[in-house]
Amino acid sequence: MSIAGLVLLLAAGAGFYFMRHTRSELHAMIGAETLPVPQLETLRAASDEIGNQGGFRKQCEVVGAAHPNPHGPLTSELSKTECVWYEYKVVRQYERTEYRDGRRRTHRSSETVASHTSGDGYALRDQEGTLIGVDPTGTQPDQPDKVVDRFEPYQKQSQSAFGIQLPAMFDSNNTIGYKYEEWAIRPGKQLYILGEVHDKFGPLVVGRPDDGGHYIISTRSEDELRSHRSQRHNMLRIGVLVAAPLGLVLAVAGLFA
Repeated sequence: MSIAGLVLLLAAGAGFYFMRHTRSELHAMIGAETLPVPQLETLRAASDEIGNQGGFRKQCEVVGAAHPNPHGPLTSELSKTECVWYEYKVVRQYERTEYRDGRRRTHRSSETVASHTSGDGYALRDQEGTLIGVDPTGTQPDQPDKVVDRFEPYQKQSQSAFGIQLPAMFDSNNTIGYKYEEWAIRPGKQLYILGEVHDKFGPLVVGRPDDGGHYIISTRSEDELRSHRSQRHNMLRIGVLVAAPLGLVLAVAGLFA
């Protein structure tokens, strides 16, 4: 079987999976209502009246500004940015030398040596000024602000930058340098959230649906997200329609080669 044909068939399979996932996200956004927090409180009160305290569940969209939890805003590790959520990553870039067939080859490689994502909950203040809790567990925010994007060339005996102490095992002459990246959601940032509102712990919180449905936290508007997902779906569809038949032809041709 042709290796190129097999690669194309595998790519078509992966593309088909992501195409279906993207289409499912689109359908979820189209089908979900955007509800203000006071209306959600009214629905929760009705649920309580029939003896369902703590059992309220509503899959919907909420829109508003990011707001710190009662303990106050977080401070990001690298840039010390005041925020409600942050993530950072430190990537070591280095040269790797191999000897093959009597020849010396040097390749450039990279590895993540430090990373962290904050897990603290925060809140969202809707247009009516009412707060609802946000549980960030189970999703990666879409397009948070990038607050650090910096490369530091390697300096011997210097394994600390931005207050991050790197293990001594990475202090090697084949190290080229370190790439520092950090993302954050600042207080006041407008957010679109698609998820499940619940009252498991008392106050209303939006989080990942218990049934495994879609959970999206984005700094983009719903219209921007829909447009992006539609474009991605179309590109994946074209890729699958091209890769699948071409891969099949090459695979069959390889059997008779």
